This record gives sequence, C-alpha cells and structure tokens, in this order.
Amino acid sequence: MREQERGGGSGGREGRRGGGRERRREDGLEGRRDGGLEGRQELPPQSPEEQARAICLRLLTGMPRTRRQLADALEKRGIPEEVSQEVLSRYEEVGLIDDAAFAGAWVESRHRGRGLARRALAQELRTKGVHATLVQEALEQLDSDQEEQTARELVERKLRSTRGLERDKRLRRLAGMLARKGYPEGMALRVVRRALEQEGAEDTDEEGLGYSGF
Repeated sequence: MREQERGGGSGGREGRRGGGRERRREDGLEGRRDGGLEGRQELPPQSPEEQARAICLRLLTGMPRTRRQLADALEKRGIPEEVSQEVLSRYEEVGLIDDAAFAGAWVESRHRGRGLARRALAQELRTKGVHATLVQEALEQLDSDQEEQTARELVERKLRSTRGLERDKRLRRLAGMLARKGYPEGMALRVVRRALEQEGAEDTDEEGLGYSGF
C-alpha cells in the first residue's frame, strides 16, 4: 500500500512537472507569436512618385524603353500624368531614358537580325513613340547600298526553297518577302530578277561543264 502511494505520489509529481513544462512551452510560443505581431510594423503606403519610379526601374531593368512606352505603362497603373511627366523628365536628365540611343540600337539590331529595311524600321519606331526627327537620324546609319546588300542576302537564303516553281511565281514570292520587310518595290524586283538570272546562268554553266566531260 505504501509502495502504491509512493508510486502514485511519484507519478503525480511527474504529471505535475510534465504539465508545467507543457504550459511553459505553450506560454513561450504564445509569447513569441505575440511578440512577432507586436514587432511587425506595416510599411507606409508609397506616394505616386515612389510608385512611378519603382515601375520605371522595373521596366528598364528588363530592356531599354522609350519615354512613350514608360508613360503608357504609368498611365495604365493609374499614375497621375503630372507625376508621370516629372519622373520621366528626371530619368531623361540622368540618362536612364534615351530615345535617340534606343532608336539607333533598334535599327542596328533589327536590320542585322531580321533584315528589316528602313521603311519597316521607321514604322516600328513610330509605334514605340520615338519622335520623327530621332527616327530619321537613326535610319541614316543605313544607306541604299547596305539595304540592297541585305536584300540580296535574304533572297539568296530563300532562293533554293522556291526551286521547282514557275519563274513568275518565284518572282512574286521572293519580292513579296522583301516587301514585307520594308524594301521598296523597285529594289525588291531588281534584286530578285538579278538573283534568278544569276541562278539560271550558273545552271547553264553547270550543264555545259557536264557535257564537256563526254
């Protein structure tokens, strides 16, 4: 009986100690949660100027943008126009917005990469809000000789895929490809005709060489 009492007493003490630990643990967790909530401070809302700067920096981080592109983005996000113009003007002053540099890089990249001619490049820059004067200055880096050379290279790459078609159909297809890239009709027809004539002359030479072997 005494053993049971001692055992019961020991178990009771253990139970009381265990319960105390649980309570302290729970109290500690509650305290940490309460302290975290009390320590957390809400950030003050951004002003329109801060919002505009954040939007512009985020967009400019991905790739260069024109002033018009950024202005359109700010308008869609509800930034007041006077705030937008002030921020954009400041960014122009420090060189973060440079429509002239944008236009020059655009012309070089799109002409080299896609073979676009001046007319198509001018249209693209206008849709991005670049001023006509800056567009013209950027296009001056391309002259007619360079344009025609690029047109010849484009036709040479496509010429083989049109073999087997009638000559007039080949002419229309290749000239149409150049027209879609902004090349003038006269230049496009001249380049394609010359390529077809050269191809025909090469084929004739190859046939002649073949017969000369017999």
